[in-house]
Amino acid sequence: MTATLHRLSPDKVKLGVCCTLWWNDDFPSIDAGISFGQAVSDMALAGFQGCSIGHKYPSDAAELKAALDLRGLSVSEPWTSTYFTVGRMREKTIAAFEETLSHIKALSGTELVVAEFGASSHLLPVDVFANRPVFTDSQWDALTSGLHELGGIARSAGMKLSYHHHMGTGVMTRADIDRLMASTDPELVHLLLDTGHIAFAGDDPLELVRAHADRIGHVHLKSVRPEVVSRVREQGLSFQEGIQLGVFTVPGDGGIDFRPILEALAAAHYEGWLVVEAEQDPNKAVPLEYAKKARAYLADILGW
Repeated sequence: MTATLHRLSPDKVKLGVCCTLWWNDDFPSIDAGISFGQAVSDMALAGFQGCSIGHKYPSDAAELKAALDLRGLSVSEPWTSTYFTVGRMREKTIAAFEETLSHIKALSGTELVVAEFGASSHLLPVDVFANRPVFTDSQWDALTSGLHELGGIARSAGMKLSYHHHMGTGVMTRADIDRLMASTDPELVHLLLDTGHIAFAGDDPLELVRAHADRIGHVHLKSVRPEVVSRVREQGLSFQEGIQLGVFTVPGDGGIDFRPILEALAAAHYEGWLVVEAEQDPNKAVPLEYAKKARAYLADILGW
């Protein structure tokens, strides 16, 4: 462990895991029949403290909290898709966000994650690179205005809003993220660093950390398989095809070295969730095996 990594101690950061190791929330057909109960038991067995919320989770907050409490888990974040850049969706987006906020408060959570999916190509059976939206200036204005409103709602509720850059969307590349950070209030809009999505997009996750360390409010740690990234780009494949080919994997596997990334986060005195994620086909990649692999890899770097 380096001199700075001690700052990422258990009293400063929490280790979570996304349920996308066990099933896929974007593409429900990518499923091995694993139940909610087995998934959260696997998470606890692998040594994690928390998890994201997925479509197989109980919708009743009391029931979900009891199941997580039983396993010593808490909720790392919920997800809300935003649609500020397309017509007549602002009010619906805000209403959906407020519903999510109410749910996460009932679960004693403090984090909210959003991503703009207006005109996104990631759910479509099309080339994910060639068909992702490029926002106009007016769309950027609509997005930043909407995010400021959501950030204000979150702050008033004592919660933190982080924006998730994502493949196939209008905030996908380093240049997009730079513009979003320059256009938003750091008190209202934080950045969710997703190492896998930025590497898939063709940019360097370490350089992203160094550029925006003071804005990072939440972290998703996932790796990529570079040969699959190249295949998706060269063959014009869809996001779903990339996932099914194994474009994403966990830390400790794939092409990303996480030690310098974690060192950079430690140097910036990051505090919050470090959440392992890998949108893999559970029929090909046994979820518990990969969860344990990631936890062991992080233990080797962090020292705990």
